[in-house]
Parts: sequence; structure tokens; C-alpha cells
Amino acid sequence: MAKEPTPWLNEREARAWRGFHDMRTQLLSRLGRQLQADSGLSEADFEVLVFVSEAPDQRLRAVELGRRLGWEKSRLSKQVSRMEIRGLVSREECRSGQRGAEVVLTPAGRRAIKAAAPMHAVEIRRLFVGALTPEQLDSLTEIAQAVLDNLERVAREDASD
Repeated sequence: MAKEPTPWLNEREARAWRGFHDMRTQLLSRLGRQLQADSGLSEADFEVLVFVSEAPDQRLRAVELGRRLGWEKSRLSKQVSRMEIRGLVSREECRSGQRGAEVVLTPAGRRAIKAAAPMHAVEIRRLFVGALTPEQLDSLTEIAQAVLDNLERVAREDASD
């Protein structure tokens, strides 16, 4: 009878996972605090503004925005509602006639992302990019793509089950 593999991570795997987890947690926490202090935007605000500002005509179907963010419908709805109250985005019926709403960048949202993005980029360079060599950045890009490709493959397999 074949021995079942242990469900635990081996030492090397655990070290890599913990290092990634701790780095991610601390980095995102620090970047989020700095973003809030510099611009008054939360990480969630910023993420929504980035995706909507980069979309054609600065409008994006809510369902597509939720997919890109990896958020549940209720989380996206609550976040967009908070941002609407502050005048950063608006919700409009889909221009294409499809069911659902589009999230649209307002002039205030455009000003907010234009003001926040350069300061955020400075912090990303200071806390993340500046700690790595060009070769390490290239390796990290390859690693991230390998993990993203695997996640996509697993999602396809899970959907076909």
C-alpha cells in the first residue's frame, strides 16, 4: 500500500509560504496606511478607482469590476455605495443595454486617483521595488505569473467537476 503524502508543508515550503505571507501582510498594511494618510483613500477605494480609470470611457460594468477585484457582489456594492456618497464614482445603467450597472468615474474620482497614484508609486518603490535587484524583480514577475496561471488552471478544473 502506498504511503499517503503528509498534508503538512515541508520546511522549505513552509519557509517560502510564511515569507510570502508575512511580506504581503506587512507590505500591504504599510502601503494602505500611507495611502490613507497621503490621499484619504482606502486601499479598496484606490483599487476601484484604478480599474475604473483604466477602463474605456472610464466606466466598467459592475460585474466585471467585481471579477477583476476578486470581490463578492455584496462587497462591491457596499464599496461603490460608500464611494458614491463621497462623489468618487457613480452607478449608471449599462449603455450597451445589457442588464446591470456600470461604475463610472466622476470628475472628483479622476482628481483623487491622479493625486494619489504618484504618491502611491513612490511608496511602492521605497518599500518594495527598491529592496530588489532588477533580476529579483524579473524572477518575482515570473513567479507571480506561474502562480496566476496555476490558479486559472485550477479554477477551470474546478468548474468542470
